[in-house]
Amino acid sequence: MLWISDMWRRRTAAWRGREGGFTLVELLVVLAILGLLVALATPQVLKYLAKSKVDTARIEMANIGTSLDLFLIDNGRYPTQQEGLQALVLNPGGLPGWHGPYVKTRSGMPLDPWGHPYQYRIPGQSAEYDLFTVGPDNQAIGAVDSQGVATR
Repeated sequence: MLWISDMWRRRTAAWRGREGGFTLVELLVVLAILGLLVALATPQVLKYLAKSKVDTARIEMANIGTSLDLFLIDNGRYPTQQEGLQALVLNPGGLPGWHGPYVKTRSGMPLDPWGHPYQYRIPGQSAEYDLFTVGPDNQAIGAVDSQGVATR
C-alpha cells in the first residue's frame, strides 16, 4: 500500500509542477481558423456597406425631393439652376413665399454618403427636374426625377 501512495504523490506533484497553457501549435491552429473566418466574412460585410450607402443616398434624395415640392408649393416654381439646392436652405433673393429652410441641417445641404454634393438639374431630362448623386466612381446613381421615379 505504501508504494501506491508514493506513486500517487509523485504523479500529483508532477502534475502540479507543470504549467497550464496552450502550445504554439494550438495557438497557430486557432489563428489560422480565425484568419479563414475573417477572409470569408470581410467581402460580405463590404458588399453590405456599399449597398447601405446607395440606400442612404436614395432616402436622402427622396427627402430632398419632398423639400423641393414644398418649395414649389410655397413659391410656385422649383429653384432655378443658378439657385440650386441651396435655395432649400437660404432664401435665394427675397422670395416672399419662401418659408424655409426646407432642409434642416446644421451646415447647409447634406452631402451624399461618399462626400459629394447632390446634383440638381432643371429642366430635367425626363421631368421638371432631375436629382441625382455621383457615387464613389463619379458615375450618376440613384437619379430621381420630379415624380420620384428613378431615371437610372
